[in-house]
Amino acid sequence: MIVSIDAVLNSAYKKEKVANIKERILLVRRVKIDKQEAASVAENELNRSRWWAYKWLHRFDKEGLDGLKDKERSGRPPDVPKDTMISIRQELEDSNSGWDFRQVMDLIYKKTGVRYHEVHIYRLLHKWGFKSKVPQKKFVNTASPKEKKRFKKE
Repeated sequence: MIVSIDAVLNSAYKKEKVANIKERILLVRRVKIDKQEAASVAENELNRSRWWAYKWLHRFDKEGLDGLKDKERSGRPPDVPKDTMISIRQELEDSNSGWDFRQVMDLIYKKTGVRYHEVHIYRLLHKWGFKSKVPQKKFVNTASPKEKKRFKKE
């Protein structure tokens, strides 16, 4: 049974949830099925450069639909091993008291010898689902009426 490229692209377009990949499938459809010029589709319909279009068409020709997905990027390896960070996170979760970012920074430094910037600590805490430690409000009106009267200016 032969399945047309048109049916495959239509099915993939309908199932796809990621907008960037849908855009690339649309490009391939316009060029391969509708026989439009890649540069004009990219520039006029998708507001992209012609080189962007050629890159994705080349990847589609080479790898098929899987070529339209973003590939894994290496990036910089973390300074702290993943299992160590998991144990630090677990320690933070197990304690019921709140954590200040400085305390977390010092804990990571003690366990790993790596000192992170405070902004990175905030990012880590946010990624792990922790909320900022906010001081509780003190009630202003806790004094008795007699104490308030004594305190007032005369």
